Amino acid sequence: MSRRENIERLLNPRSIVFVGGQGLHVAIKAARSIGYAGDLWVVNPKHAEIGGVATHASLADLPGTPDAAFLGVRAQLSIDALRELAGMGCAGAVCYAAGFGESGRPDLQRALREAAGDMAVVGPNCYGVLNYLDGVALWPDFHGGRRVERGAAVVSQSGNLSLILTMAARGLPIATVISTGNQAVLEASDYVDVLVDDPRVSAIGLYVEGLRDLPKFWRAALRALRRGTPIVALKAGASDIGQRMTLSHTSSLAGSDAMYQALFDQLGVVRVDSIPELIESLKLFCVSGPFEGRRLGVLTCSGADSAMMADRAAAVNVELPPLSEAQMADMREYMAEFVNLTNPLDFNTQVWGKHELEVRCFSSVMRGDQYDVTAIVHDYPAPECSDFAAWDGVCNSFIEAHRITQKPAVLLSNFGEMLPDKMLARLCENGVTPLGGLQEGTLAIQRAGWYGERRARLLAAGDLERSMLREPAPIPGSATLLDEWESKQRLAACGLRVPAGRRVCAADAGETAEALGFPVAVKRASAALAHKTEAGAVKLGLESRAEVERAVAEIRESLRDRPDLEDAYLVEQMVRGSVAELIIGLKRDEQFGPVLVIGSGGVLVNLIRDSATLLLPVRRERVEEALRSLAGFKLLDGYRGKPRGDIEAVIDAVLAVADFAERHFDRVLELDVNPLMVLPAGEGAIAADALIRMADGD
Repeated sequence: MSRRENIERLLNPRSIVFVGGQGLHVAIKAARSIGYAGDLWVVNPKHAEIGGVATHASLADLPGTPDAAFLGVRAQLSIDALRELAGMGCAGAVCYAAGFGESGRPDLQRALREAAGDMAVVGPNCYGVLNYLDGVALWPDFHGGRRVERGAAVVSQSGNLSLILTMAARGLPIATVISTGNQAVLEASDYVDVLVDDPRVSAIGLYVEGLRDLPKFWRAALRALRRGTPIVALKAGASDIGQRMTLSHTSSLAGSDAMYQALFDQLGVVRVDSIPELIESLKLFCVSGPFEGRRLGVLTCSGADSAMMADRAAAVNVELPPLSEAQMADMREYMAEFVNLTNPLDFNTQVWGKHELEVRCFSSVMRGDQYDVTAIVHDYPAPECSDFAAWDGVCNSFIEAHRITQKPAVLLSNFGEMLPDKMLARLCENGVTPLGGLQEGTLAIQRAGWYGERRARLLAAGDLERSMLREPAPIPGSATLLDEWESKQRLAACGLRVPAGRRVCAADAGETAEALGFPVAVKRASAALAHKTEAGAVKLGLESRAEVERAVAEIRESLRDRPDLEDAYLVEQMVRGSVAELIIGLKRDEQFGPVLVIGSGGVLVNLIRDSATLLLPVRRERVEEALRSLAGFKLLDGYRGKPRGDIEAVIDAVLAVADFAERHFDRVLELDVNPLMVLPAGEGAIAADALIRMADGD
């Protein structure tokens, strides 16, 4: 069988063998507690029974070939067992043992991979698999989940995070948990590719520190996007890695985390920043599903809740459209004159505790076509303070309004832990998502709307395979830095507009400037000067031949201690009348290959660090989207009455740089166009400076 088929057998095996010592009794208990109904065997040569199950002395003594194995023995014994299981035709195994690559023993990890053959092996150094849909546990410890008919699958590099997610009392229906460990054989993408085909999996949650095979993840995530199965990722390690290239500004702008964010954006993967956010977002996708947009109607019974919700929504780009005239007219029939009919709506004691009015009010808001989802902010008191009747009544009225309107609805609590378990379950069963915490809850709403919008946009673009990542080749050890003149000529060949200019010796600079037309810029042309301005090798705004010749003399004097530099100067027409300056750059990453960066340029590049990262290949609409995400886009769009920049020309310039990168995918190491001078609409965009570093080779 193929490894993919073996993953399917591993997740829902007809028979399981546990290999190990007396500690297996916990794993056996976990399997029984989850309701495993298949054959359960134990191998141990020293004990007659473990966990109430009679043992077999060896794998060869088993009554049949197991579909799955749980290996609770040390590293070398795990390798030996895997080799024997592979020979028997076992589909897969969980390797619980540590002491492999994570402990400085890559040789053992390689040996495990070789022993596995086509088996589906989870781990090593992992907790294993919990399947709450079919009742399967290949798991070394207790767990807090329960059987469900559908829910979220969680794939995590952290065993402890996998465990605590099953313990969280937040109402998340968990379908499957896979603790991936070292990923010696299988990685997160392999599991996603299988899980997305299960209609009982409503969403997939990931905890990843890194993805080993990016093209494989791209294919799996694209399948999930097409099927409408949201992926929610908690990506650890936001600090930059691989900062080996420091010549260009781009290297300081595009870190590893920005590249992963660009990957997630291009695949519609929802990014979260904490475990509570992961839980609340997955829960929302499982119970309510994604929304078409981020337009929210809010009901509260407190002025403070209304104010805080307005602040939270504004902070995370959730829209709060006002009530319609029809909604306000309806509410005026039963609301006092002092009630402010706004969104968020504080329905106060005019409605509280009156079931028919609650349902009428809540339904009126839910019916609004201006809302993608309606939320009610509702907190329960401590049990000793109330019998909960009125609070339960509000929840029941909200559930009924949702049933009547069939519109998406969520309940937000400041203190989610105070929501009674029975009501939490009742809300979920009736399609209303209970979200704990205003911050986490509002973020979950924003992300559900973002996913709906993003998926629609990506699918409408079509032909998504055309944008799939390429596998970068290893980079040669040596590299060449091109001077500004050669860098510009190479980029101009791909369509980038550069100033009129020539590369000449010092004696010809004045005459060349007269031929080009003033004002001009003069720069020392040498690949040995990566940062010309700091070296005093740049003179701008020269208005006459005499100024040019004096500038050349000053540059020569400032570099008198550099006799290695050839007698070469770049004389160019000055770019005048720009409305903004941008940077376009490329940074090479070992995983992603050349990565495209655009941002506010010129002197602002390191001052405000306003940039967006794009993966190659890139489409025109994605470039425009990234450009509009910049804070500096306001300057391009006619800030405070100033001329609007030539946005289409900027996009053309970015695509020209992307074209250069595609042509030299396995050789370009880094590139800066800084600044790109953006002229008024219809007049273009011109690269005033450029730097390219290429790996040596043909």
